[in-house]
Amino acid sequence: MSPGTGVIKHYQIVTCLGEGGFGKVFEAWDSKLQRSVAIKCLKTDGLLTSSADLMREARMAASLNHPAFVKIHSLEDDDNSQAIVMELIKGETLKQVVTNKKVDLSQALNIVHQIAEAMQQAHTIGLTHGDLKPSNVMLEPTGAIRILDFGLANKVDSQATTSMLQQDPQGTIAYMAPERLLGAPLAPSIDVYALGVIFYELLNGQRPFADLSGLALAAALVQSSSDQWNYSAELSPSLIHLIRRMTAKQSAQRLSSMAEVLDQLDAFKNGTLLENNSAQPEIHIPPKAKNKLPKQLRNKHLKNAVLLSFVVIGCVVLGGWLTRNFLWRFEEVIPRYSESQEMKLGMDALEQWDRPGSLGAAIKHFNNLAEQNPENAAAIAGLSIAYSFRYEGDEQDEIWLQKADASAQQALKINDQLALSQVAMGVVWGAQGRYELALKALSSAIDLEPTNKMAWHAKFEIFKATEQYKKAKSLLEIAISKFPQERIFIDALGEIAYLEFNYAMAEHYFRKSIAIKPDAVISYANLSGILLHQNRIEEALQVLQQGLSTGPSFSLYTNLGNTLFVHGDYLGAVNAFESAVAPSKGNPNSYIGWANLADALHWIPSRNKEAKKAYQRAIALLKLRLARTKKDADLVSRMGLYSAKIGDKYAAIKFSVQAIEWAPNNAGVHFRAGSVFELLGDRGRALTHISEAKKLGFPVNIIEAEPSLVALRRDAFYR
Repeated sequence: MSPGTGVIKHYQIVTCLGEGGFGKVFEAWDSKLQRSVAIKCLKTDGLLTSSADLMREARMAASLNHPAFVKIHSLEDDDNSQAIVMELIKGETLKQVVTNKKVDLSQALNIVHQIAEAMQQAHTIGLTHGDLKPSNVMLEPTGAIRILDFGLANKVDSQATTSMLQQDPQGTIAYMAPERLLGAPLAPSIDVYALGVIFYELLNGQRPFADLSGLALAAALVQSSSDQWNYSAELSPSLIHLIRRMTAKQSAQRLSSMAEVLDQLDAFKNGTLLENNSAQPEIHIPPKAKNKLPKQLRNKHLKNAVLLSFVVIGCVVLGGWLTRNFLWRFEEVIPRYSESQEMKLGMDALEQWDRPGSLGAAIKHFNNLAEQNPENAAAIAGLSIAYSFRYEGDEQDEIWLQKADASAQQALKINDQLALSQVAMGVVWGAQGRYELALKALSSAIDLEPTNKMAWHAKFEIFKATEQYKKAKSLLEIAISKFPQERIFIDALGEIAYLEFNYAMAEHYFRKSIAIKPDAVISYANLSGILLHQNRIEEALQVLQQGLSTGPSFSLYTNLGNTLFVHGDYLGAVNAFESAVAPSKGNPNSYIGWANLADALHWIPSRNKEAKKAYQRAIALLKLRLARTKKDADLVSRMGLYSAKIGDKYAAIKFSVQAIEWAPNNAGVHFRAGSVFELLGDRGRALTHISEAKKLGFPVNIIEAEPSLVALRRDAFYR
């Protein structure tokens, strides 16, 4: 396969669309499937890794289901070259858009919002673009944006910095965060920075330091900050402040996620951004919008950078030494990378998995380690465990479990004598229902490292899942004797007490857990749930407020909404459920979150249209899950209920009957079936299933509080 020839396998080349940093792009005709495609023929100058790595990267990119990401059709390769076959996009790149015309504020906001929304989804599943720039974003005639070259930045080798600093044909350097220029691994904050620079360029008509390139540009970016960039006099102080927050020199001071970017964009559109940032310093906007280097850079540092650039070009053989020297000078600004510190940060974040943002932080640290050393079994095992926790926490999205499985197997292959590798595999097998294998792996982990808390807790989870409560309690007694101040084992005792319907004892353990670690989100959520089951509404609300004082959480906002809903405060429930699905506070990808919101909105007459949209959102998210999940009665049951809520009688009955057939002893399935038949006007079947739900232990106070069952509860046969 050779770029520039007329045919690549069964693809007939039509025309060359352009050339980017990773290769040439052609429009081609797929003779087999009879469609037009785009083919990126990758450069073969040593910058790309193996076909297996590229295939893995293509698969990761293909897993993105947001419409902004270009669909990848296939990866073609032979002994001489490689190519990615993808969807053909019609439109202009943002680079062309900015060059050809002035972009107004509303269009710029729309473009940046679309990119942030798409990248939020990618970051949620652990993927980072790493090369966001105007030439990698296309604007379709409809106004929709499409993101190109996803993941290829991961495949540049350690010598690519030298080439990039010398040539940089596509202007990559201008959009690289300072820490990335110094060799730091990819992270979501790097994409946030790049998007901030794109935002700046859309509004100002040119990028920062538009008159510089190569090493001089890199020096300017690393040794200055966006506070020193020049901004158009037309921009409001709040908008400038937002760009500065997205492009802060230190990643820790930057907006931490695309979810935060979206929140800030929405606040600006609503006119509330200034109020939220009232403490910001006064912003002085210079009369001209031409970027200049600070005086210090115009003198000594810029001269050094230009001299260094000249020497690199004139003496290629010394390029490696010169690049190291160049980066060594930059390291005065940003500290050196530490493998041990990165591992510690990852494990600390993993142990606080229920804290908002902790799993994302853990994934970031473990990814940094894995990128530095692909044979680091501990880092890859840590990634696997973080992915498994994401699977459990994000309503069991199969993508996370698949990623966890692959990482666990990789960690075992590298080092099966590492306890963390065995833990990772055991956790995955437990989530897959392969309990015997899970117990074997976790027992091995404990034998290898008796003080591994994760191994003990994961083994408890297997006993709990298999309803071996006596074994679970015996294991917890040993674990607590080893780790008397570890709250996860106290919480575990509370869970067993709850499952044995001993609510008083469960409450005791959850309160004890909070006393040990007052900022443990999950303990507040557990305690509030127990109180709600006992219809102790005021106490549940008090506990939830205490939990929320430690930080936002999907589980806490969900329990708050449920408690207020049971109490009949539908307006308050709506506010809580809206927070539960807000990107910065909860989980916008949770179908349950949207269904809860819809349930509350439904009982506010003026917001019925919003309720229907929320149900439709829940159904759309649930369909994605059902497409990947086999025979899950709980999911099918929920689909039946949501279908009934929007008036789809056929789907409601079909899914409800199927769920009961699969799980005849599931109280929740019967409760939802009863609700479905009541909504559809079949009182007899509704009473049958509600009665069965009560027999199976479904909380009576929840049934009594469900507003759609008011008429049923008045029926003589209900009593």
